[in-house]
Amino acid sequence: MPLIRRTADAFGVVTICLVAIAAFLGLLCIYRLVYFQLRIRRRCFLQLSYFNGPWLTRIALILVAVWWGFGEVVRLTLLKGEGRLFSSLTWQKDVCKFYIVSNLGFAEPSVFLMLGFLLRASLQRRETGTLSPRWNRKTVGYVLFYSLPVFVMQLVLILIGPKFVKPKSNHRSNLTNFFSTSVMNEQISICTNPLVSTMILGLFHSSMICYICYIGTKVVSLVINKGLRLRVYILVASVIIFLPMRVLLLGLSVLPHRGHLVFETMVFAAFVVLLVCIVVGVCMLVYFPVADSLALQDVGHIRMDDMPYDDYYSDGASLIANQSHQETGRNSDASARHGSISFRGVLKDEPSASGSVDVSFFPSNSLHIGTPLAPSQPSVKPMVPLSEVLIY
Repeated sequence: MPLIRRTADAFGVVTICLVAIAAFLGLLCIYRLVYFQLRIRRRCFLQLSYFNGPWLTRIALILVAVWWGFGEVVRLTLLKGEGRLFSSLTWQKDVCKFYIVSNLGFAEPSVFLMLGFLLRASLQRRETGTLSPRWNRKTVGYVLFYSLPVFVMQLVLILIGPKFVKPKSNHRSNLTNFFSTSVMNEQISICTNPLVSTMILGLFHSSMICYICYIGTKVVSLVINKGLRLRVYILVASVIIFLPMRVLLLGLSVLPHRGHLVFETMVFAAFVVLLVCIVVGVCMLVYFPVADSLALQDVGHIRMDDMPYDDYYSDGASLIANQSHQETGRNSDASARHGSISFRGVLKDEPSASGSVDVSFFPSNSLHIGTPLAPSQPSVKPMVPLSEVLIY
């Protein structure tokens, strides 16, 4: 057993290190979100404010993910025992109950609900108020509402579960696997995952897999940029692969003896696969969109002739450059020669100049050409709709 305890402590140290790294990356993303929002407000980059619309939901996603990592740390046996953080057996049992309610009942469902809503946001029209502060508040409210049933079921489980695992029960060993949240091993309470709790989580993850696959299919059918399409593929693939693995590992963890090497390995593997899935989701829906928006902001100040030809950045730079050009002198001779590109989704109250290309936003996210350019004017490259430039 001392060898097994040292192995469990080793898993605990690795878990703390991984959670610390993920939390640091999450705080870095929050810093970039706040920095980008301040840049938008101070320099009046109205063209980019649309891209940072769900910044409050993104921050909420990161904070809940950090809270989930904190719950994974407190359940570790590394913190339990004489002279450690949780030395009282009562505290150790309460920590295991807190882990079930907090992580499996609240944090884990909330993270994937927010991932699904952020992915769905790219399909919404700006005219409906999507990605506004009101949209962020409604999204957080919907996340709390949809995760409430899972939270209540996990809470009921830890309240009534001990009644089914009393020693007088004739089927104590079987019922313990279904309802017990902790078992004793060498005067240490080891947190376990009840089968009922795992089944509840599995049902929720099944619904989220179907929903994210459905939304991801619709996004892929509309996105024309290969890089953005690859991001959606990676996000959907991580959800399809890692969530079933998480549920399977938690379900199989009731078979080996609690505290042995096989048990600790399964629990650690279940933690790792979910951590990878969350990190992939944060990167695809938080980090990369903000990084792309900041890049478009910088590209807008560079002459198009001095940069390598690229659909993604040239279109974004055209959006910023043409918008600034319209604000300073829309009716100048140079504008008449080169034509101006106005986005009705960005400035829908301003009339478009004669001989300009109007790009409107429709439910199908398709391009609508209003007034064609004169034959003498050079052809202008069609702009990509805002919903297809960045994925939220």
